[in-house]
Amino acid sequence: MSTPAGAGPTPGAGVPTCYRHPGRESHIRCQRCGNSICPDCMTPAAVGFQCPDCVSQGRRDTRSGRTAYGGLMPTNATITSLVLIAINVGVWLAIRLTGGYSSRLFELLALSPSGTCTVDGGRYFAGATEAVCGSGAFSAGTWSPGVADGAWWELVTSMFVHVSITHLLFNCLAIYVLGPQLEHVLGRARFLAVYLLSGLAGSALVYWVGPETGATHGASGAIFGLVGAWVVLALKRRTELRSVFVWVAIMFAYTFLMPNISWQGHLGGFLGGLATTAVLVYAPRERRTAVQVGGLVAIGLVIAALVVARTATLT
Repeated sequence: MSTPAGAGPTPGAGVPTCYRHPGRESHIRCQRCGNSICPDCMTPAAVGFQCPDCVSQGRRDTRSGRTAYGGLMPTNATITSLVLIAINVGVWLAIRLTGGYSSRLFELLALSPSGTCTVDGGRYFAGATEAVCGSGAFSAGTWSPGVADGAWWELVTSMFVHVSITHLLFNCLAIYVLGPQLEHVLGRARFLAVYLLSGLAGSALVYWVGPETGATHGASGAIFGLVGAWVVLALKRRTELRSVFVWVAIMFAYTFLMPNISWQGHLGGFLGGLATTAVLVYAPRERRTAVQVGGLVAIGLVIAALVVARTATLT
């Protein structure tokens, strides 16, 4: 929103003034649009204050059943997160009941850049091919393709795979804490877009710079995407950023200091969350849905292009 042309004089050069009353000095900003507002234009909000235009828009959005960023207002913002948790628990249970890390399901669902050959319970990672796995010393081996061999589904399924109960519980708790709040702000479809595209971005970075002979799994990439989403929302709303960045610093310190943690998946998911949420919250209101859909599709195409390029280097 811009200041009307020909408005009255400002109190002093460089001094912020109310966008509706240009002659009044103001050091308060609307938490929704960022415009400077004077005390007469301030309406208390959940965090900070909002200007009259944003209050009116918020009322229109509420009457139309829409969130501030165009999504449908969820009647129950916990359902999607509970479904995601249920999928993770179901996959964990199936893997645990069929052998844990030696489970055939784990081999097929976890993210392996290159194919693997399992013989007598041992896993061999050397870019094995299906032909090698079925001949010679590996004639009794079980072949599991990697992403480079055409198992592209692992880029998606790996974000629902857990073997350790501690890993599962920590990630499910994070989804339950972060997910409902984000769905309430964005709406169900947009929340799912952030979650899934963040998880895919994490998988893509693992595929590019992770170990070629590993099997990466877990929902952490998507969860770091939710953290990235809250960073963007905090910047957009100009809320208190210190606590947000403290939590980000703690999570990345844990990522890089603890062993057996896929920093590639965490970093990729965080960047994916930043990008997808920025598309959603900074889209112009006049053509918001079109810009949001186009931006999310573009991010998905970039991720797909990175996967295709990496596959070409591995094959």
